Amino acid sequence: MPPSIQLRQYQREAVANWFANKGRGTLKMATGSGKTIAALAIATELYQQIGLQVLLIVCPYRHLVTQWARECEKFGLEPVLAFENVRNWQSQLSTQLYNLRSGNQHFLTVITTNSTLIGEGLQSQLKYFPPKTLIVGDEAHNLGARRLEESLPSSIGLRLGLSATPERYFDDAGTQSLFDYFGTVIKPEFTLKDAIQQGALVHYLYYPILVELTEAEARTYTKLSASIGRHLLFKQRDNIAANFEDNEELKPLLMKRARLIGAAANKLEALRELMSQRLDTSHTLFYCGDGSVHSDFANSNNFVSRQFKAVVKILGEELGYRVNTYTAETPLSERENLRRQFENGELQGLVAIRCLDEGVDIPAIQNAVILASSSNPRQFIQRRGRILRPHPGKERATLFDTIVLPPTLDRDTFEVERNLLRKELRRFVEFADLADNAGEARMKLLALQKRYELLDL
Repeated sequence: MPPSIQLRQYQREAVANWFANKGRGTLKMATGSGKTIAALAIATELYQQIGLQVLLIVCPYRHLVTQWARECEKFGLEPVLAFENVRNWQSQLSTQLYNLRSGNQHFLTVITTNSTLIGEGLQSQLKYFPPKTLIVGDEAHNLGARRLEESLPSSIGLRLGLSATPERYFDDAGTQSLFDYFGTVIKPEFTLKDAIQQGALVHYLYYPILVELTEAEARTYTKLSASIGRHLLFKQRDNIAANFEDNEELKPLLMKRARLIGAAANKLEALRELMSQRLDTSHTLFYCGDGSVHSDFANSNNFVSRQFKAVVKILGEELGYRVNTYTAETPLSERENLRRQFENGELQGLVAIRCLDEGVDIPAIQNAVILASSSNPRQFIQRRGRILRPHPGKERATLFDTIVLPPTLDRDTFEVERNLLRKELRRFVEFADLADNAGEARMKLLALQKRYELLDL
């Protein structure tokens, strides 16, 4: 272990419990709580105890490969970065595996991506990995997808999964296969509340912004909700369990409705109103959905713009707020430049889609405006944990969360909606309760609780 790194008590317990579980298990820890360091501590201990020879780290995205490489270097490791073009790394990996087996090299670190793991280039090499290999699945919930799960090497016995949210949304079978491979959740679990209390994450203020649907959106929403209700009623009549999360027929309807909520046009008005009063604030992150927003542009009702572009236009062109975009298509070199500009204040804000949900480390984020409130608990937790990472001079974070109010529904549809909303609203309420302004945040959510008779949350 590097002298500069001291494990916290919960990390030490997690490491000990992983060993007690015979070298298998999943660490379920809040975003920013030090899962990476705990994993490298396990690898260090394995090296000292049994002479571990290979550390294989599998990440969902390219930027996480470079982040892991930075952490590995602190431990004196020189990883092979096995991703993108196979010609860039395959001969290097083959050579080091040969050196390892011939005794000319003592240790090998390989960091790869999920997409590279599936490919023949890496799969053909896995059979040469020695028995003393540890595989680490970062953001392991992604590896529960069938094709990825089938690509995980069965020959590697030492396994560690890392995720703040290992349970897969809408996929109980995938969740189970994940735990079957890596092992069940290791104690102690480390929640957002734990992380804030122990100083692993900063305190925060939480401001829910309630948004109404437009008339056209409300009509579409009502139709979708009625269809969902009919599906559930039909299942109940056939004595089939009416669990919407396990119902394949309902998933497309639920996803359609989620996209509608994510792209609600009035979120843009809410953003315009909010940021026109906050033009001096910096270090602000804007989370967007990927649905479309219709706008009356150049007197044409046919104009369709992504919410993402609309947000950039409002902030940059209308309000003169210094922003840039951060997406999955942004090259790695440009991401580093954006991160530097964001940290030093050259940029006041970053407008992002998805790629900031998992693993990206920009602790300078002090404010967030969440325009895509996801019903997926994993995204919900990842997004909120992302801005709570500590940073010099950062005492507290501030979150503005746009929450769409469902339209008035008939009684039958209302009951379905109430059941669907219960889980989602519980997450908002829990997050409000942990905020420094909990009373104010809860009062804002009270209107939604009253409308759907969910005052027990």
